[in-house]
Amino acid sequence: PDEGRNKFQVKMNKAHCGDCLKTDTISLLLMYFQSVLMICDLGSSMVELSVVEAAVQDCSQACDETIDNVFNIIGAFDVPRFIFSTERKKFVPISMTNHPVPKLCGQSRDKAELFRERYTILQQRTHRHELFTPPVIGSAPDEGRNKFQLKTVEALLGSTAKVGEVIVLGMITQLKEGKFYLEDPSGAVQLNMSKAISFPCLSRHTSVFTPRWYEDSVFHVNAFGFPPTEPSSFTRAYYGNINFFGGPSSTAVKASAKLKQLEEENEDAMFVIVSDVWLDRVEVLEKIQTMFSGYSAMPPTCFIFCGNFSSAPYGRHQLRTLKESFKALADLICEYPSIHNSSRFVFVPGPEDPGPGTVLPRPPLAEHITEEFRQRVPFSVFTTNPCRIQYCSQEMVVIREDLVNKMCRNCVRLPSSNLDIPSHFVKTILSQGHVTPLPLYVCPVHWPYDYALRVYPVPDVIVFADKYDPFNVCNTDCLCINPGSFPRSGFSFKVYYPSNRTVEDSKLQGL
Repeated sequence: PDEGRNKFQVKMNKAHCGDCLKTDTISLLLMYFQSVLMICDLGSSMVELSVVEAAVQDCSQACDETIDNVFNIIGAFDVPRFIFSTERKKFVPISMTNHPVPKLCGQSRDKAELFRERYTILQQRTHRHELFTPPVIGSAPDEGRNKFQLKTVEALLGSTAKVGEVIVLGMITQLKEGKFYLEDPSGAVQLNMSKAISFPCLSRHTSVFTPRWYEDSVFHVNAFGFPPTEPSSFTRAYYGNINFFGGPSSTAVKASAKLKQLEEENEDAMFVIVSDVWLDRVEVLEKIQTMFSGYSAMPPTCFIFCGNFSSAPYGRHQLRTLKESFKALADLICEYPSIHNSSRFVFVPGPEDPGPGTVLPRPPLAEHITEEFRQRVPFSVFTTNPCRIQYCSQEMVVIREDLVNKMCRNCVRLPSSNLDIPSHFVKTILSQGHVTPLPLYVCPVHWPYDYALRVYPVPDVIVFADKYDPFNVCNTDCLCINPGSFPRSGFSFKVYYPSNRTVEDSKLQGL
């Protein structure tokens, strides 16, 4: 008789569950009980007390997980690494492969793997595009005429006769002075681009299409452009809810209806984005104080401050000056209790801030510089460059690097018509699926952590904290923002509203 006291009968009717539980929790419990009954004992409707306790605990953890996933800052060294398996045709975590755990100081094979992975990601994405998908068996004959087939460099090198029009996906390199080559994992072939037409702005070491003919060991290029971009929704339709972005969630936050609802309901959420915050300049601190005064009545969700944090980044007194500058900024923040208690502060180091050189990803500012500031402003985070920010169901990438000038200086050929540098710049980044598609001697990266610089799947927002003129460009459902240099652009900055995905151009000149 005592055995029956620890058991009860599950009623599959919400009316019998009482009013002490929420409907969502009841539904989860009922689903949990049903699965337990099916697995444990199909002929019994009795559930052990321990099972009920485990079910309630799981439901509570699920609720807490949703709350924790509202706002997260992910450093570059915390981004999960996935490797595309050509055999399985899907991405697998590094723990399921024979690749070693990434280390800051890589080996030679890491450099080779860097370019191989960049190529493989673009290749699998391109093969899914409608222009390169083979026609369905039984379809109309005209449908196959608008399709193209990618060839490899090896297929060209193995041909002894003249090959007609052909399209190759590869990377432009300069193996010899003054001569360009097209390279892929199968080999390299010399290019003749004297009559080539370029579509968007192309930088060296980027993957391109090059249609024309092959003859006498030379690939004669008629036109070249980028691999097609792919919206995030299209990518996730193939690979499910894998969390490529990082963070505490086990699945992509895009799949959470609760986070999406919370994002839309919180219309007051806003991100203030400022670049080149020279804290050693009196006029910059005065403008920041003016900014805080204006936002004190309605504090922003987050202030994103990007370096450089000093206008004079060199000298023996640099560290002491920087610590004093952050102390002055902490004084300003404490003057406005509403901002101090409600807003988060994210600090992304610049290329000339104190640190281990200019290699990306760049670690945060040293703790001995920021320790006092972090104690006085608890809601502050000093993160890496680049970094990732996840707010509800939105994914944001922030990078502080002067990329526009570097890419223009290393162009193979500028676009022939309608030179709109911001649009071509954004097109280049999204097509390459990488924030720095440049030669390693131009923009060096830590080889084992090159995957942390990917923008694939395409995020919702990319912030390019560049000293170039401010711009807002939307491409492939990705909003690309450049706030410009705060002191150089007349104290201009950007304000992003996640609820409706809009950007507001702001300026403090004359205030």
